[in-house]
Amino acid sequence: MKPVNKPSKLSRRQFIKGAAASAAAFTIVPRHVLGGPNNTPPSEKLNIAAIGAGGRGGGDINACKSENIVALCDVDFRKAAGTFKAYPDATKYRDFRKMLEKEEKNIDAVIVATPDHCHAVAAMMAVKMGKHCYCEKPLTHDIAEARALRLAAREHKVATQMGNQGHAGEGARLVCEWVWDGAIGDVTEVHSWTNRPVWPQNIARPQGSSPVPDHLDWDLWLGPAPHRPYVEADGRCPYLPFVWRGWWDFGTGALGDMACHVWDAAFWSLKLSEVYPTSVDASKVGGNDETFPLASIVQFRFPARGNMPPLTYTWHDGGLMPPRPACLEPGRSWKPGGSGSLFVGSKGSLICGEYGESPRIIPEAKMQAYLKTKPKKSLPRSPGHHQEWIDACKGGKPAGSNWDYAGPLTEMVLLGNLAIRTGEQILWDGKNMKVTNNVKGAQEMVQRQYRNGWSL
Repeated sequence: MKPVNKPSKLSRRQFIKGAAASAAAFTIVPRHVLGGPNNTPPSEKLNIAAIGAGGRGGGDINACKSENIVALCDVDFRKAAGTFKAYPDATKYRDFRKMLEKEEKNIDAVIVATPDHCHAVAAMMAVKMGKHCYCEKPLTHDIAEARALRLAAREHKVATQMGNQGHAGEGARLVCEWVWDGAIGDVTEVHSWTNRPVWPQNIARPQGSSPVPDHLDWDLWLGPAPHRPYVEADGRCPYLPFVWRGWWDFGTGALGDMACHVWDAAFWSLKLSEVYPTSVDASKVGGNDETFPLASIVQFRFPARGNMPPLTYTWHDGGLMPPRPACLEPGRSWKPGGSGSLFVGSKGSLICGEYGESPRIIPEAKMQAYLKTKPKKSLPRSPGHHQEWIDACKGGKPAGSNWDYAGPLTEMVLLGNLAIRTGEQILWDGKNMKVTNNVKGAQEMVQRQYRNGWSL
């Protein structure tokens, strides 16, 4: 990077990239020294490309519309049509590899919102080009991919964020502040649940093949996954749209879809990023080598973290629920929506919703007594989930769910899927990503083999 006393010789892109790298290396330096959103003129906008422009990707792109959306990629032009229409000046692509190669000099940052099985290969290519990267949850399909992305982002000094939007919310912050304040004492048990799956699971692979629609590039949609023919039955594809979540080759099931949201408040407040689970067990209803089960319960065991005691964390999906809390008043409902969490402490319990929202200490009398103490808000509040990432790309502080945080969270989620798929207890050496009790086939699932032509 050229000396800061000669700004006229810095291109806009050099400035943004250099500022973000400086911020990553010297986070205590004031923002006005590094540059950033507080003193960057409105004309200094990020040039953003997006991989996956339909569905959830469209929402992420629109959340960043304050910047320049210069290139859009989607393998299904019909599904992406609404986003294409909203950004008519953006160049359109089907293959993200060609887009990144052609637009490398024109873009600063990349949004990845493909199905789960393509997250890592797309995000890694962007990161290795030195592009800031926002990737939807779960960060990756495999455990080893999450570790690789986290390390690559550090190496290339790029600003990152995972799409668990609740991490920017008020609820997750209140949970952290109350737990750290000792409001419910020592937490030794957490239960989280979701009503997912809301798509087909416990089904067999369809037979035969069908013509691929003109609007879809099926081979690019498969990406690194093993080849299988496109097929339709009764005019519908069993893989598209959205229902890919239930297939092992493409999705990550109820855990992958929801746990990065539902677990976030507990993962943050109980400092689970500081350790790895030592074991994980799963029980399930149905399931096969093609699709996830109808329902599952997964139990993780964590060691102590600082002054926090060992923790048992239990996940429930498919409509299964933990027992009703004994301390809850008779007749009171305790299910905040389709997903939520229950913290069990030595001095009380706490319930919150899917994104950590609407936290409540139970029983209600204890909640009211605690509020009278006027608990302090010790965490800074967020300018907004996507805005955090935009600010970080321009030299601001790292986004809240940057990959140093989101990577370990994703690893934990995917470890649960490892137990679900094998049906065995997994003893886990997290530091080395090793299954230590020789469960058949488990270690091979930590990192799948990619189809020829695809790699990290």
